[in-house]
Amino acid sequence: MDELFEKRKKLICELTEDPRYVPMKEKELAVMLQVKPEDRGELTRALSELLEQGKLEQTRRGRYVRASRQVLRAVGVYQSSENYGFVVPDNRKLPDIFIPREKRNGAYHGAKVVAEYTESREAGRSPEGEVAEVLGRLDEPGVDMLSVVRALGIPERFPEKVLRQAERVSRPVSEADCAGRRDLRELLTVTIDGEDARDLDDAVSLTEENGVWKLGVHIADVANYVQENSALDWEAKERGTSVYLADRVIPMLPRELSNGICSLNAGEDRLTLSCLMEIDEKGNIGNYEILESVIRVKRRMSYVQVQQILDGEEQALREYREEAPMLRQMAQLSGLLRRRRCERGAVDFDFPESKIKLDGQGVPVSVEPYVRNAATRLIEDFMLAANETVAQHFYWLELPFLYRVHDVPDPDKMRQLSVFLHNFGYRLRVGQGRGKRAGAKTAGEVHPKELQKLLDKIEGTPEEPMLARLILRSMRRAAYSPECTGHFGLAASCYCHFTSPIRRYPDLQIHRIIKEFLRGRLGNARIAHYEELLPGVAKHSSDTERRADEAERTCEKLKKAQYMERHIGEVSDAVICSVTSWGLYAELPNTVEGLIPVGSLTEDYFIYDEARSALIGEHTGRMYQLGETVTVEVAAADRYAGTVDFKLIRRPEDDEDSTEAGGE
Repeated sequence: MDELFEKRKKLICELTEDPRYVPMKEKELAVMLQVKPEDRGELTRALSELLEQGKLEQTRRGRYVRASRQVLRAVGVYQSSENYGFVVPDNRKLPDIFIPREKRNGAYHGAKVVAEYTESREAGRSPEGEVAEVLGRLDEPGVDMLSVVRALGIPERFPEKVLRQAERVSRPVSEADCAGRRDLRELLTVTIDGEDARDLDDAVSLTEENGVWKLGVHIADVANYVQENSALDWEAKERGTSVYLADRVIPMLPRELSNGICSLNAGEDRLTLSCLMEIDEKGNIGNYEILESVIRVKRRMSYVQVQQILDGEEQALREYREEAPMLRQMAQLSGLLRRRRCERGAVDFDFPESKIKLDGQGVPVSVEPYVRNAATRLIEDFMLAANETVAQHFYWLELPFLYRVHDVPDPDKMRQLSVFLHNFGYRLRVGQGRGKRAGAKTAGEVHPKELQKLLDKIEGTPEEPMLARLILRSMRRAAYSPECTGHFGLAASCYCHFTSPIRRYPDLQIHRIIKEFLRGRLGNARIAHYEELLPGVAKHSSDTERRADEAERTCEKLKKAQYMERHIGEVSDAVICSVTSWGLYAELPNTVEGLIPVGSLTEDYFIYDEARSALIGEHTGRMYQLGETVTVEVAAADRYAGTVDFKLIRRPEDDEDSTEAGGE
């Protein structure tokens, strides 16, 4: 009986791991597995055990899906002895894993490995496991990034079946493929991306007639090649998003698609979905069309090249004389759209991101801020316009759709932020909850326009990066949802992700809905299908987005720490960007963040004042607080932990401040 029970559990696992499996409830599984009514109790018990063992998970609607491999694995360093070994996980919240000698599978002392748990942890003992994969030596190029990928359970290699399918569908565009599509191949169309971009999924065009701008945003028709429930689709859905790390890109789709037939390469016919918008001189979008099209990009351009044209550099103007007039018009329209967005209260965070350059061995050779310019904003503004237009269209059609939503901030966090900003001399107007007049704010409620006013005030100040990040952290995280609840940060009632189907699954998902609607195939059965499907897609896509963000942040920290190992002892100014009870975090001009441990502040005993977000000397009254510029020396850096430590360098003015504080 036990053997039969274990076989049933194994069969359930095999079923849920099949790429064609659709999440099912217990009753549906019973039908699929042909379980007799008298054996239903055994099925219930099998499902319960698989849930307890972490081999299955249940969705919000009670459907069973395979568990993430991350529930079952750990990445760490193998430490060997004569007859056994241990894996010390990178995640120090996890216990060391005992590895019997026969289960080390080629691991050697000091190797970075992936360990799989084979037995549950017992009281007083380490859990037992086996080495599933040896990643390489701790200091081997690429092992640091690969460790993060494995630890987060990000699928890297494509199954052979998926690769074969990608090859089959990657045929050149024929005239038959273009039938029934709007032919826009004669339109002057360009792509504008980073210099090293390979997956070019959006192109733009612009004309002007009688004071009306005609903006075209053309997006690769990935859904034409990735059919629903195909092996390609299941793999893309599982990945959810492409992941961009310091030394590699882990694409959502195989390169035959992402860098090939779905990439809008210059001079080649490509199938697209186009959003054609008419925009007046005030930046208002009037008439628009959403349609299937075929385009031929005239020129691939980089942000650097476009910026050179906008700056009037003669060589760039000569080289791109055909495109330059349109690009200057695009910059003009971009400004109109941005002003219109700001007028309604959209929040525009403009603090620099990090740009890390690596050599051929994956060693960081430079870390510097990546600053947006007119060229990058131009594309952002056009993509935002298309995303909002498409979302509004399908919202008013009352059809199933996938929206990008951003809830209003938590009132308590807004009140705390308002108090904190007051210490810096800034005011954030939040609702006090008084009165019942129409439009009165509830306690702690804030309009996005108030946040944008604040960002405008702090622009150019030393504390801008720190305060901007603090404001961002006080807001909720955007997510995907089948319900259109609005986007607070953009001050938009409807918003979606339409413009990146090569690298985001939600974009690919709504492309299918759009195409079915345009072809008149979105009947009751398909509507019911999407109503059932979209909640799960929204949740999984939001989860994989968070996973990708975590991987990108972690890899960035590791590479920054590795870079700073060569700068130990260097002195620089830094801005205090966070204050905790255990010390101060300060950010260098190149965006590297490091910790000044509270124990290293030896001139006094410092107490953490949470309300003022400051460390205050008990005897001298010396205060270290957010936004303050300090001079630091790089004291230590650990490339494996991704940490950097600073030492505070005292200056003459510090002593003067301390004397004054003590005298008072």
